[in-house]
Amino acid sequence: MLSGRYKTLGRGPPDPFGGSDICSQAVLVLPMNANPSTELIENNYDDAPQQPSSEASENAAPSIKRSKKWLWLLAVALLLGVVYVTVRWQTHSTAASKRETGPPPGVPVAIASARKGEMPIYLTGLGTVTPTNTVTVRSRIDGQLQKVNFQEGQFVKQGDLLAEIDPRTFQLQLEQAQGQLARDQAQLGNARVDLQRYKTLSADGVITQQQYDTQAASVRQFEGVITADQAQIDNAKLQISYCRITAPLSGRIGLRLVDVGNMIHATDPNGLVVITQVQPIAVLFTIPEDNLSEVLKRVRAGEHLAVEAYDRSGQNKITDGRVLTVDNLIDQNTGTTRLKALFDNKDNMLYPNQFVNIRLLVETKQNKIIIPAVAIQRGPQGMFVYVVSKDETVDVRPVQVGTIEGVNASIEQGLSEGEQVVTDGVDKLRAGSKVQVRSGSGPAE
Repeated sequence: MLSGRYKTLGRGPPDPFGGSDICSQAVLVLPMNANPSTELIENNYDDAPQQPSSEASENAAPSIKRSKKWLWLLAVALLLGVVYVTVRWQTHSTAASKRETGPPPGVPVAIASARKGEMPIYLTGLGTVTPTNTVTVRSRIDGQLQKVNFQEGQFVKQGDLLAEIDPRTFQLQLEQAQGQLARDQAQLGNARVDLQRYKTLSADGVITQQQYDTQAASVRQFEGVITADQAQIDNAKLQISYCRITAPLSGRIGLRLVDVGNMIHATDPNGLVVITQVQPIAVLFTIPEDNLSEVLKRVRAGEHLAVEAYDRSGQNKITDGRVLTVDNLIDQNTGTTRLKALFDNKDNMLYPNQFVNIRLLVETKQNKIIIPAVAIQRGPQGMFVYVVSKDETVDVRPVQVGTIEGVNASIEQGLSEGEQVVTDGVDKLRAGSKVQVRSGSGPAE
């Protein structure tokens, strides 16, 4: 126990980690006349033998220094351990991430294969659909319109009955002419009998030759009257036939211009109805005069140049036809010449006065390398394409472009059949760029 010069203040707090460190067994001793706040002495056990004050002070100082040193070493070791664990964790995470993601993906692109085939050469022009024939149906006689036998917009054939006019007036004229003919025929018969009598009497010398000749002239006169009467009959029959108005050609009927019950005349300017022939139907279109010589050469050689009609947008094909003829002059104002093409128009897709785009097939080039036109890029050095190599990288390949027609282009030099070119996704490409081919890519069509 402590002598009277020292006083025990108590045991230090227990070690929370359960160790036997000297800090957990520290005992504070003070001289009896000392202030507790001015002198502290560390002791390991409550029942340690009492030490003189000088020895206690000398032993306490190295213990405190050793404790601080171990604390610093422990802190440094702990810090190094934390750094080590952190570095290992980051290294492991990076390696795992690389294993999961793999190499960086290439630029997604669409490709097409260069193919060898036929390359058609077309001339384009603006055209207007024109009926082959247009007829305004008019009455050839005057009379009352009695009946209409067609519907507006109906397709009719040549000879179909369209309308009827009241024929009674012309039937009466026919009967009158027939009666006149019967009377004149009776007179002719009587004159012929008299001529035979005069002939006998003239031979016997009973009458003069002059009387005989006069009777013979009377016979010929009645014969002329009979001919005139027959003409009157034929004319009346013709007028009756005009009471039945028929279609002069096959085609489509327009809007009716006269209603039933109206009086119509042969001199009416508008007529009864308009018929347009639409099967076949023609298209008038223009081409530049610079291309006229090539077209004329083929037309004069007897070739039937094929033409295709497209709608106003130029995207949807309507039908096929052929060139019929070429105009005999060039328009000086526009520098173009007109051509007429003929179309069967069996599906009635072409309509009179319709605006169409015409593509005239002039030539078909054989064995040309063909790729989609969108694959061709333009740069300071000229035209080029991105060619996909076997290692899925791209090369910049200069090419010489021949003809661009629609969505396809012919390549004169720079590509071979079967090579793959990039058609979409070229914005991020450079020479040697890694690419990733999207599904759905294929050869040029």
